Amino acid sequence: MTVLPIRTVGDPVLRQAAKPVEAFDAELRRLVKDLQETLADSRGAGLAAPQLGVGLRVFAIHPELSDGKLDHLVNPVLSFPNEDEQDGMEGCLSIPGVYLDTKRRMNVVAAGFNVYGDPVQIVGSGLLARCVQHETDHLDGVLFIDRQDPEGQQRIMSILREAAWFDGQEAAIKFSPH
Repeated sequence: MTVLPIRTVGDPVLRQAAKPVEAFDAELRRLVKDLQETLADSRGAGLAAPQLGVGLRVFAIHPELSDGKLDHLVNPVLSFPNEDEQDGMEGCLSIPGVYLDTKRRMNVVAAGFNVYGDPVQIVGSGLLARCVQHETDHLDGVLFIDRQDPEGQQRIMSILREAAWFDGQEAAIKFSPH
């Protein structure tokens, strides 16, 4: 079992847009396995490659979220079938101990590929839609704290600077394209 360390806010890799996967090979299969095993060990809902320090457009989600049908997505492209929104508590393995009410779209269609390069899609609502949007944000260098209002962002930045695990690098706020 390969459980890798999860990068935390302040690490520059979390703020860089990930590159599309071009080779569907053994290296990609190892990355997906590492994502799945690290996610299972952390007991999170999802984990994106940049959180392991890898700048590729790949994420894993907890298998129960998709009824065991698909637990990863490569090169995701999101679309939204309607304008419905949801509010709900959200956390992030890269920002330990911080949970915030975060607005997301209620429904999502995420098209992409599986680890073998076969086209697949995830269609979901509620928690599955939240997770897919959260992980895709990671692939764009966006963190869920970026979705807070300006006052909330400033409060979060103060909390982060005082966290024992924070390494002292500046955690800038970034705009999400989704």
